[in-house]
Amino acid sequence: MSAFIKTLPKLNRGYASAATTVKAPLTLHGLGGRYATALYTAAHKSKTLDAVEGDLKKFHAAYLKNDSLKVVLEDPTLNKQEKKKSLYALLDSNKVSPTTRNLFELLLENRRLAETPKIISAFLSLMSAHRGELQITVTSAQTLDDATMKQLKETLSKGSVSAGSKSVTISNQVKPTILGGLIIEFGDKTIDLSISSKVAKLRKVLTDTI
Repeated sequence: MSAFIKTLPKLNRGYASAATTVKAPLTLHGLGGRYATALYTAAHKSKTLDAVEGDLKKFHAAYLKNDSLKVVLEDPTLNKQEKKKSLYALLDSNKVSPTTRNLFELLLENRRLAETPKIISAFLSLMSAHRGELQITVTSAQTLDDATMKQLKETLSKGSVSAGSKSVTISNQVKPTILGGLIIEFGDKTIDLSISSKVAKLRKVLTDTI
């Protein structure tokens, strides 16, 4: 963690620090979350939040369509200079903001380009929270029908989960391995109501008593 923190000034290069500390609207964990939070702080101080968000959305769209870009980000056998040439060509052609460019320079330098999709996803979550939007992901063993999704949205919108949010967006993610029940994720919180979770807890209880 300390090594990561030492690299953060690179994201603040080119402009003065704000007089007050910027507090991210969400607490994110993991490497992708830490980079996204550092980027959010830097973009907030330089007043480039919207520009950086636009840059990252375009970059992610290119990543999904362009196999050669996936190779640049993910192939560990590609040397640093080859990655740099391809990456900088893309950044130059899209005229990204200095803050966005600093992020990718840092990822290249630290050999963390493979984390880019996670960082983008985390940053977009921060931006949604920044605008007062609450994104709720409901994971189920099977696809939920429209009526169930509507009922869930109405229930969650009225509860403490959405307190202080200007709008609520709900999406369904299917994961058969949870067996049944639901896993509700919003911000940095998770409510695990899945059958697999209950089975795991029961198995632990039984194991501990043996």
